This record gives sequence, structure tokens and C-alpha cells, in this order.
Amino acid sequence: MYPLSYRSPKTAVRDSSIHGKGLFAFDDISREEIVAVKGGHVLDLDTWRRLEQQLGPAEIQIGQSLVIAPVENDRRDGSMIYTNHSCAPNIAIQGQIVFVAMRDIEAGEELTHDWATTDDLDYVMACNCGSHECRGTITGKDWMKPALQEKYRGWFCWHLERKIAALRTR
Repeated sequence: MYPLSYRSPKTAVRDSSIHGKGLFAFDDISREEIVAVKGGHVLDLDTWRRLEQQLGPAEIQIGQSLVIAPVENDRRDGSMIYTNHSCAPNIAIQGQIVFVAMRDIEAGEELTHDWATTDDLDYVMACNCGSHECRGTITGKDWMKPALQEKYRGWFCWHLERKIAALRTR
């Protein structure tokens, strides 16, 4: 069975000091190179919340009320891209499901993205990224922080880019 998501052949899934498993570069990756494409089924949030109880976190938000995620436990691993959160990320989303390198990445680095660039959900959690820029706590509403909007200009997913643009025109 083919996996639902794409992970670059320059990457490997390994244990992560940030959380559980992570995606790591085992070869150098160039700026703007595609490192992963999230696959799965497009689901509304209510459907996903029911499935998440069985499957655990495995989604990427692609719209205000839509996510892309697996729907069966035996397809979960093949839908995962295993990118943990970091407050000093090296990859970012372009569009809705494609993750690219924000800078040149050296072999051995864990590939991380800032969930502020993809999430507009209700959660609060302690951050374990360990970066010198660590915010300590991350939320599903961090995209609303002006400093992060400036830091990640051009690196937000499509639905958050639209929300940020709407806020700027007010």
C-alpha cells in the first residue's frame, strides 16, 4: 500500500528529543527544496475530533474548518510527516500541504515547523523545542501575534495568510 504523504528521500524518521518521533535530514537539503507533502483525507473538524480520539494527533489544518488526516489506524504512519514544532523552524508550509526548506539544512538536523504558521485551533501546550527563541508555551492562536506575523511573512499556510491580510486591511 502506498503512503498517503510524501517525505523526501533525503529524510528519515527517528526518535526526537522534542517529542516522540521526528523527521531528520540525512543528506543536505537546499533552501526551498520540498521536504514533505501532507497526505490523507479532507475532513471537517467535527469528524476529525471524533477520529482523533482513536488515531491521536495526525492532522494538518487546511482551512478554517477542514483538516487533512488519516481515517484508519493502519494508514496513520503513512500519512504522518513527523515534523515537530520549533520556535526556530527550518521548514515551512507553502500553500496548504507542501513543506519546503526555509534555509539550507545540513544532514543530521531535525526538520521542524512553527505550528503558528499552520494552526488556528484552540489549544495551549508547553513547548519543548529547546531553541534559543523558544516561547515556552505555544497555542493554536499564536498566528495572531504581530511579531510572528512579521517573522513568518510569506511562510504561513493559505488560510492563515488570508486571515492576516484581512486583519491588516482593518
